[in-house]
Amino acid sequence: MAQISTADVTPFETVTDRYVIDGRSSRFTVRAFAAGILAAMGHNPTIGIRDLSGEITFNPDKVEASSSRIVIKSASLSVQDDISAKDLREMERLMNQEVLETTKFPEILYEAPDISVTKMADTLYSALLKGNLTLHGVSRSQPINVRVVLLGSMLRASGDFSLNQTDYGIKLVSVAGGALKLKDELKFSFEIVARQQE
Repeated sequence: MAQISTADVTPFETVTDRYVIDGRSSRFTVRAFAAGILAAMGHNPTIGIRDLSGEITFNPDKVEASSSRIVIKSASLSVQDDISAKDLREMERLMNQEVLETTKFPEILYEAPDISVTKMADTLYSALLKGNLTLHGVSRSQPINVRVVLLGSMLRASGDFSLNQTDYGIKLVSVAGGALKLKDELKFSFEIVARQQE
C-alpha cells in the first residue's frame, strides 16, 4: 500500500480564498403570496432579512474547493411593505410566534460543502450550490443556482430559489377566519456581498 507523505497534501487554506459575508451590504428578501377569497384585497408580503452572516470559500483557479455557509437569525426577518403600524405588528407577531417560532428555532442555516462552478467570463462565474437548508428544525437538500462576480477583494453572489413552507413543518397562517391566508410557496431573492480575508 502506497504511503502518502504530508508534503504531498496541500493544506485547505492554501487552495481557497476565504470571503466573509458583509451582512450590511447584502440583500436577502422573501416573497409570500396571498390566497383565499380576500386575497385581491390583501397583498403579497415582502420580508427582509436583517441579520445575515457566514463565509464563502472560492478560488477561481481551484473551484472544486469552493464552499458556502450562511447563518440567518430568524428573529431578524421583518416585513418591508408600506402598511399600517397595526398590520405590521400583527404580521411580524404571526411570523415570529406561529410561522418561524423564533424562540424555539433561532437560526436558519444553509451549508453547501459542494459547489460546481463554471467560468462565464473574466470575473463572472455560474455556480450550483449543492447544499442543505435547515429551517424550523428541519434539514432538506436545497440546490441553488448562483451568479458570482469577483471584483478585486470583493465577491458578489446573486440568485433566487423557491421552497414550500410545509416541507419544513411550517403551518400556513391565515387571518379573518381563513378568508385571507398565505400560499405554501415562498420565493427568495438575494445579492450577497462578501469580502476577502487575509
